[in-house]
Amino acid sequence: MATRSPVSETEISQLLHTGREIAPPASLASKARMRDFAAEYRRSIEDGDGFWAAAAGELEWVRPWDKVFEWTYPTFRWFCGAQCNITHNCLDRNVRAGRKNKVAYIWAGEDGTERQITYGQLLDLVCRTANGLKSLGVKKGDRVILYVPLTIEGAAAMLACARIGAVHSVVYAGFSVQALRSRIEDARAEVIVTADAGFRRGKVVPLKAIVDGAIDGLEFVRNVVVLRRQQPQVQLTSAREIDFYELVNRQSAECAPEVMDSEDPLYILYTSGTTGKPKGVVHVHGGYMVGTYYHMTRFWDVRDDDVFFCTSDIGWVVGHSYIVYAPLLAGVTTLFREGAIDFPHPAIAWELVERYRASVMFTAPTAVRMFMRFGESLVTKYDLRSLRFFTCAGEPLNPEAYEWAHRVLCGEGKWGFAADNWWQTETGGPCLGTPPVLPARPAKVGKPLPGVIAEVVDRQGNPMPPNKGGLLVLRRPFPHLFRTVYGDPQRYAKDWGLVPNAYTTGDVAICDEDGYFTVVGRADDVLNVAGHRIGTADVESALVSHPAVAEAAVIGRPDPIKGENIKAFVILRVGHAASPQLDVTLKDHVRNTLGAIGVPAEIAIVERLPKTRSGKIMRRLLKAQELGQEVGDISTLEE
Repeated sequence: MATRSPVSETEISQLLHTGREIAPPASLASKARMRDFAAEYRRSIEDGDGFWAAAAGELEWVRPWDKVFEWTYPTFRWFCGAQCNITHNCLDRNVRAGRKNKVAYIWAGEDGTERQITYGQLLDLVCRTANGLKSLGVKKGDRVILYVPLTIEGAAAMLACARIGAVHSVVYAGFSVQALRSRIEDARAEVIVTADAGFRRGKVVPLKAIVDGAIDGLEFVRNVVVLRRQQPQVQLTSAREIDFYELVNRQSAECAPEVMDSEDPLYILYTSGTTGKPKGVVHVHGGYMVGTYYHMTRFWDVRDDDVFFCTSDIGWVVGHSYIVYAPLLAGVTTLFREGAIDFPHPAIAWELVERYRASVMFTAPTAVRMFMRFGESLVTKYDLRSLRFFTCAGEPLNPEAYEWAHRVLCGEGKWGFAADNWWQTETGGPCLGTPPVLPARPAKVGKPLPGVIAEVVDRQGNPMPPNKGGLLVLRRPFPHLFRTVYGDPQRYAKDWGLVPNAYTTGDVAICDEDGYFTVVGRADDVLNVAGHRIGTADVESALVSHPAVAEAAVIGRPDPIKGENIKAFVILRVGHAASPQLDVTLKDHVRNTLGAIGVPAEIAIVERLPKTRSGKIMRRLLKAQELGQEVGDISTLEE
């Protein structure tokens, strides 16, 4: 149970502490590739060039670098002068190393359909797709929009773009017509790859119809490649439309990877940020390849015989990094699944873990809280002893959810270890986390990972003392940090100018005396109650720690006396019902856990919470609805 701490007049008041440490199983820590975390981290900071050159040396380059790192604030370059192609290291290198017949991807559909593809087969598919794109006139530097469901073909299309030096921009399948159109226009993409449909919760998502609406009147769009999955097949009615497999199957399976400069763009991934025009985050071939490979092999510690299960989607940065690129760079087998993680039944994820003996898993805190809602018995009927490392990212992982994962999914540490990590689209890979050689501290994400200098500062850039909250900033670029905002370098520079000599992440955090960070949430979500600035995560975690609560979201409402009061929206666990007494009980529970300052003025019991398609709670939408404000196009909020 979390204990109360006194509230202080700091930038951010942390109300929730657990004071508990959970060590990784000795069998896990003793076999980890990164045995001595402190030494590894120290080397990465004291000799960053040598450290990252060693990691890069585990991969293959067409031409080596002249200089490892060059920084002209705020722009920087890694592996200057080097030439490579990320797909060579993902595919050709593994095929030559004897993995031709090793399974690269296991794909599962909601209807029970399953497919597997080997590294050799994937290389053939990628080359044929790449040649198909070249036959349509796509060349190095061109942008290609991918509005595709989570399929093997979707991953292959991403790799095919990278193979020929085109810049892919994946838009999550299901975004609105206007959200898709704005990204097509910003990227000026002349070719779009899509599908007739995606499937989610047993329903058909009509993707081609959305594309048709998004490109209406856009004369610069030359071709639309359509993966037709349904029978009877959807009709292709325009001269610029072509069937995916009709295009791919007539191509050669030989396509040499385009030689790319290390700093050439690999992809653009649009994130909405807080408001306005989508932000096109640009990642590059060389640095992104090295950074994501390093964390796949060190933080996730994947091994040759692992099955890596990632529950994200290729429409998000997690899917880019840890479905498509990093697992292939590491030569492992990746399991992924189209559709909702709790459909057709809420234990489908554990059914897959048992069936394929998944050993390393990456999901989101919101998924853990959903699993909790249905109780432990739903999970424990499956054999999860293969699952040695269970990881989360996307939102703060509250202590109660961590403890549940440790107890239920990892067998109280008998066979597995649960860990948190923090990062964002801009960073490409994790920055803070608890690798499987460090003890976990529930409510704390962990320490800065090798190569990352993270600090908690005030708005002038002055470091906050231990356990005093402020803005989370990164002091030094690492290879997989984004390079620019597509077409808007001023917007990129702004992120490096909000706090002097630092990249401002937009999150608020707290660091303890041992260097463990707690990421409280987005700066925009901080509550201001009676002069105290409180993170939403503290109040939400206190609510979720009650046995009746599955999920919670809190917002601040204007209050003439306190500045803001707190309103909570709560989803109950199965077997519990709303009542006036429960309302009183939950408020008392928060009071006992956090103190009076954190008690919600009102608690609303709801059936669902509005979330982005990546699973993050849309507190801004809740607040706008509560205050009667215009919301506009919800898809612009859905990062």
